[in-house]
Amino acid sequence: MFRGLLPRFWMVLLLLCPFVASAHNHDELDARVREAVHELYQTSPTARILGAKARGMLVFPRVFKAGYGIGGEFGEGVLLTDGRTTDYYNIASASVGFQLGIQRKSVVVLFMTDDALRHFRDSEGWKVGVDTSIAIVTVGIGGEIDTDTLQKPVIGFLFSNKGLMYNLTLEGSKISRVSR
Repeated sequence: MFRGLLPRFWMVLLLLCPFVASAHNHDELDARVREAVHELYQTSPTARILGAKARGMLVFPRVFKAGYGIGGEFGEGVLLTDGRTTDYYNIASASVGFQLGIQRKSVVVLFMTDDALRHFRDSEGWKVGVDTSIAIVTVGIGGEIDTDTLQKPVIGFLFSNKGLMYNLTLEGSKISRVSR
């Protein structure tokens, strides 16, 4: 069973590697973060309102995902509090199942309460779906934000999809603080 998956795993890595170019310095990553937040606010006026109320904003301007039976995802980002960069993070995941393609997306996670932000910052590594639940809002797919979503302590936006891939989710993604 695993013999057939191993070649696919290496193919996914080869497909993903050219796209996963890490930011070489703080200024480059911070500029990408500003662009991503601007794009989100242009796409969704509700996101702008929620962003102004959020206690913290975790922004991954470029998250790359590739899959062919076995998939992988990676991106770098920052945590903004009071409009300033406070910490650097990465997001990564691996998956097995129906998937085919390459995708680039931006991810913004809003921490709407002090408790939600504190829980995130105090964690060693944060696994989405295990350590917390994120109410996901997909922008650009025609979905409306319902009032139940607006009441959640952690709200995530996935947008700017470059390429086609089935399965827009953050479930199983691991978010870790990195030293820079």
